[in-house]
Amino acid sequence: KLFREKDCTLLEVNPLAETPDNRVVVCDAKINFDDNAEFRQKTVFNFRDRSQEDWREVEAAKYDLNYIGLTGNIGCMVNGAGLAMATMDIIKLEGGDPANFLDVGGGASEDQVQKAFELLNADKQVKTILVNIFGGIMRCDVIAAGVLNAAKNIGMKKPIIIRLKGTNVKEAKKLIEESDFQLTVTDLQDAAKKAVSIAEIVRLAEDAKLEVQFTAAAAK
Repeated sequence: KLFREKDCTLLEVNPLAETPDNRVVVCDAKINFDDNAEFRQKTVFNFRDRSQEDWREVEAAKYDLNYIGLTGNIGCMVNGAGLAMATMDIIKLEGGDPANFLDVGGGASEDQVQKAFELLNADKQVKTILVNIFGGIMRCDVIAAGVLNAAKNIGMKKPIIIRLKGTNVKEAKKLIEESDFQLTVTDLQDAAKKAVSIAEIVRLAEDAKLEVQFTAAAAK
């Protein structure tokens, strides 16, 4: 009854205890509620204490971004949960450690892309950012324009590696090549390798109290 009436996604009662007078008492319980039901469960959600939550996840939720903070130093911005998981896997395979799971969705707006960059740029543990976008529902050139404008608007300082595949990818690459930003467009494995290498270079430089800047090498 509680599970249905309060829109729970999890209701776990464990353990139960029996008292000497034969009463059954709940000693502990874990209850999760469906965020999509907040509009009809206002009493429940009024108890929410966001100060106990990861500030990055709180900010991301305001812009309908699917964000989970992790412990690594490579920021990820991806469209699609499956692609995000694959991106994190290949980063780990290349010896790196992702700083987050961030799915901007298939129909991300420029505002959402900018907010995603703001989150990654504000995260001190992020040393470099890997953007991995598949242009299916959205065209790659539209996504590239959004990424470039967002990076410019917030004054992005962290190195960015971007990998695009899908509709209008040639137009997207041209936009990036003509921009003021040194963004590397590669296949996913190469992008992951570069992200891992750059993150390590930045970490070593910071340990030595040095600043580093990255520029793309001229094509041979």
